[in-house]
Amino acid sequence: MLEPAPRLDQLTGQEKTFLREVAQVAVAAAARQQDPPDPREMARLRDVELTARLTTKRGAFVTLHQRGQLRGCIGYIEGVVPLIDAVARNGRAAACEDPRFQPVSPDELASLDLEISALTPLRTIARPEEIVIGRHGVLLTKQGRKAVFLPQVAPEQGWDLTTTLGHLALKAGLGPGDWQEGARFQVFEAEVF
Repeated sequence: MLEPAPRLDQLTGQEKTFLREVAQVAVAAAARQQDPPDPREMARLRDVELTARLTTKRGAFVTLHQRGQLRGCIGYIEGVVPLIDAVARNGRAAACEDPRFQPVSPDELASLDLEISALTPLRTIARPEEIVIGRHGVLLTKQGRKAVFLPQVAPEQGWDLTTTLGHLALKAGLGPGDWQEGARFQVFEAEVF
């Protein structure tokens, strides 16, 4: 059966599979303290077309879980490099540069689950009530501090909007109620796979 044509910004199944492989290879190389292969060379060897969806600058996160627990998560909120490069770089960074965790070791690789979030551009909203839990990721900015949650964080934690924003303020180094006045909010959506 043919896969339906994707929207311009929506990744195909083949592209998602390839990006997961790019991230997995980057994580494994980082755990082994090796340089990851060039994702463009990987595409050439696997006969994967480098479409505009893969080569457009786009925000992306790579998240690692081990037995259901967070093991690393690093990403770019905004499109600073092509998506294919963002996934490769953030796969490596999630494995060895997340300051909350020790670097991933080679013997952990088999027990890791990997998730990629390919982001839409940030959009400023007028008030926090516009945030839709489970659909929007949120970037909070106040007093030179910033914090972000991906769209899947609040539902995974069972948080409502008020609880989410309180935790987001704490993550930014603010008080739990500091989001209620003087904070700026931007939202984005994500293809999570």
